[in-house]
Formats: sequence, C-alpha cells, structure tokens
Amino acid sequence: MNRAVGIIPARWSSTRFPGKPLHVIVGKSLLQRVWERCKQAKNLDSVIVATDDMRIAEAAFNWGAEVALTSKSHRSGTDRIAEVARNAKQFAFIINIQGDEPEVNPRLIDKIVDRLRSHRAIQIVTAAHRFAHLEDALSPHQVKVVVDLAGNALYFSRAPIPFEEKGSSLSLRHRGIYGFRRNTLLQFVKWKPTPLERTESLEQLRALENGVKMHVLITAKGSPGIDTLADAKALEQKLARAERKVAR
Repeated sequence: MNRAVGIIPARWSSTRFPGKPLHVIVGKSLLQRVWERCKQAKNLDSVIVATDDMRIAEAAFNWGAEVALTSKSHRSGTDRIAEVARNAKQFAFIINIQGDEPEVNPRLIDKIVDRLRSHRAIQIVTAAHRFAHLEDALSPHQVKVVVDLAGNALYFSRAPIPFEEKGSSLSLRHRGIYGFRRNTLLQFVKWKPTPLERTESLEQLRALENGVKMHVLITAKGSPGIDTLADAKALEQKLARAERKVAR
C-alpha cells in the first residue's frame, strides 16, 4: 500500500470557458497536455482522467489515457476524484491534478508523493510559491496561504495575509494541486462545508477546520492555469515561440 495515482478531474461545463479540456493548443488538447506531463512523473503508478462527459472520455481514450466515468452531480473536482478513489483501493496516495495546468511540473508531483510517503503525520500536501509582484497579493482572485515554521498551512484566504499595507513578502500564492492519503480524502468529502470555507469560498479550509495537517511545498515558481480563452491563446503563442526556437 505505497502506490500513488494521479487523478485529473475534467468537466465540460464552464461558465467562462465551455469545453476547455478539449480546447486544442498547438495540435494537442489542454487535457492531453496535462496528462502527458503527469505521465512523466516517476512516482505515479497510474494516471486517470475522471470525467462525466463522453466527449472528454472518448478523446482521452483515443490518446491512450485510462478513464473513469463519474457522476454528473459532483460539485467539485475533489468530489469527483474521491468517487474514483473509493474503488481504487490499491492506491495509498491520491494526487489531485488540475486539468487546466498544462505546464504542471512532473517533479512537483514526485515531491508531493515523496512527502506523503516519508511523513506519516502529514495527511495532505499542496504547493505554493512567492508572488512575483507584491501587488498581486492584493487581488481577491489570487489565493494566499501562510505557513507555520514547519511548513504546514495555517490559513488560506483571498484577502492579503498576513496584513501589510503594501502587500506582504510572507504571503504565498497557493497552487491548486493536492496529494491526499486515501483515507483522508474519503473522510474529507464526507464532512459538510465549514464556516470559514463558506466565508472564503475555499474548499481547502474544510480540512484545516477539521484539524487536518496540510503541508505546503514551496516552489521557486508556479505554472499558470488556463481559465479563459485569452489564457489559452497566450499559451499557444508561448509554445509556438518555443517551437520556432527549437527549429532554428
């Protein structure tokens, strides 16, 4: 029971970007790019795409992915991966990988699995990095986290934390990747939304409010997510420039 699985929750419906998982960027869909990065992680024994949409499932089958069809009633990606984890009893560690981060670093995934394997007291592992610009820490669209001296999460917020008028150098930008112990994940989705979670609209606070120890890996930089069509076009231009440099 030391095996790890990466699960990528993917849904078609999105208010800002319907069909986002299958949006093609330089010849490959966004979801395929995420899956390929996950396959490079050495510590994952399996990578599964979890979806409730047959268009996504068929596309993933075609590029060789393992696919789990899930309920359409799930409110979050965490609920979706938990459905898969219930039936995947051979895995001790479940890594929830966002389907809209095509530049996710395989080494980060490996580090998350390593941390879970080597520290039994840690039940969840996530990641964060320093803000490149302190003014970004003032934005409610950027989720902030502060940690204790051992690197465990103290609090997550959309507000600037800790308070400092011009933005704090102690504030970290949270990244939406999570490594769970399987039992912790299955317990997490049974808990009702908690007061701080509802106030901040941040699901991870449910874990902290229930006394779960969540370790935060601090990385040098993050990988941008694709939230809008404009984000996708920006990534396409970036990849096209990189391919032109290689061609030279």
